[in-house]
Amino acid sequence: MPSSRPPEAVYIHIPFCTNKCFYCDFNSYVLKDQPVMDYLRALEREMELTVQERPPGVIKSIFVGGGTPTVLKPDEMEYFLKTVRGCFPDWAEDIEFSMEANPGTTDPDKLAVMKAGGVNRVSFGVQAFQNDLLSGIGRIHNVGDVYRSLDNARAAGLTNLSIDLMFGLPNQTVDMLGESIKRALDLGLPHYSIYSLKVEENTLFHSLFNKNQLPLPSEEDELSMYLLLMSSMEEAGYRQYEISNFAKPGMESRHNITYWRNQDYYGLGAGAHGYVQRMRHMNVKGVGPYIEAAKNGLPRLNSHLVSREEAMEDFMMVGLRMRDGISDAAFREQFDRPLDEVFGGPLRKMLTAGLLEQEGGSYRLSRQGLLFGNDVFGEFVGVLTDI
Repeated sequence: MPSSRPPEAVYIHIPFCTNKCFYCDFNSYVLKDQPVMDYLRALEREMELTVQERPPGVIKSIFVGGGTPTVLKPDEMEYFLKTVRGCFPDWAEDIEFSMEANPGTTDPDKLAVMKAGGVNRVSFGVQAFQNDLLSGIGRIHNVGDVYRSLDNARAAGLTNLSIDLMFGLPNQTVDMLGESIKRALDLGLPHYSIYSLKVEENTLFHSLFNKNQLPLPSEEDELSMYLLLMSSMEEAGYRQYEISNFAKPGMESRHNITYWRNQDYYGLGAGAHGYVQRMRHMNVKGVGPYIEAAKNGLPRLNSHLVSREEAMEDFMMVGLRMRDGISDAAFREQFDRPLDEVFGGPLRKMLTAGLLEQEGGSYRLSRQGLLFGNDVFGEFVGVLTDI
């Protein structure tokens, strides 16, 4: 049966950006001439309707993503954060309230508003520490902006800071990534997220790739980058708690762990996805259509009941991204079935292949499995027909 526990995690989408990066297929729109306050009021209405329909529990994590939420002006940011607190007033004492930010979009005034509104964790999209690489992927900040933004955040009293880096970028070498990792680690932050570039449809990079005009690193170099990344982080005392995420002990992103544990969360804003009591929904994407839809009720584009089989497969695919892996106890708690009774075949196959490791009732990716995660996850898709 789906969990009867009310959601304790909230995702909120702010879809505005200063510009569209060349690799980005997120639901985001250039800020110029956008009806920002109309959007924030529509978002408030969606929050109000959502908690009326599904009252929340004590909120343990809030994550504001985008887009670039920090393109909001200080007065817009203040309004937005007041509405969040008004609709979700019952916060855990140790709530994790994260907001994504772009370097160069966080001046001291805005950061003061964020801190006063409850934000206590900021994740900066840095991507690289070479200005040529940054301009080559469509980022508008430079390396100097990174250091200024982090200094401003610390001056505002925000210490739980994370940065994103990317590898596999056009014209990026293994040495360049090594320099970015070194400069990132020199900052001594509690958390780092490091992703490989995926060439997504409906992006400038996809068009260039199809014309053979995107100078990507070789597969060998990309593998070397990932291995360098893992060894550098480990040597510096960071634990790889998920395929792309590294943290000091106790500083993992609790909100993202909600997703990887296949637990319920509210999804609010244009194009946002939510998952509550095994109902998965996606909201209307465009800014104008979202504003209009919110006037008439919940701005849903679609929603569907996730079958027990699909939920089980999701549990495996997202749970195995975590270095702690998945456990029989957690599986039984969600589905009231023993794990090996449902997935014994693929589990044994992956153990034999050396891509999974077993410890008691828990399974996790091996060191080799980390390099072939998608192959492992694929073993758990489409295997359940009649359970």
